[in-house]
Amino acid sequence: MKSGSLAELFSGTQIMIIQKDFQTVTHGRGSTSITAEVERIVAASGIHTGLCHVFVEHTSASLMLCENADPSVRRDLEYFLARLAPDGDPGYEHSAEGPDVRVIKG
Repeated sequence: MKSGSLAELFSGTQIMIIQKDFQTVTHGRGSTSITAEVERIVAASGIHTGLCHVFVEHTSASLMLCENADPSVRRDLEYFLARLAPDGDPGYEHSAEGPDVRVIKG
């Protein structure tokens, strides 16, 4: 493995870093596809090979990756999570953000 600075490791390689922010509106528990927005940002960047890092800033949100070939996959996952951690279950203490926000779901 090479050692040295990043400049030495990537000598002769063009490095591009692009950062974009976007917001989306959700309606409580459930999944929201952000695929089209991420694809638009990546396409507009002009970068064809690389890494796309998506950071979700909300404390009780999570990012789920799936191939999205069949919409029933998201519905099945939502059904499973609703059964695993039902809304309004008195066993969960965290309720400051509403009954549909549970840390265990995020």
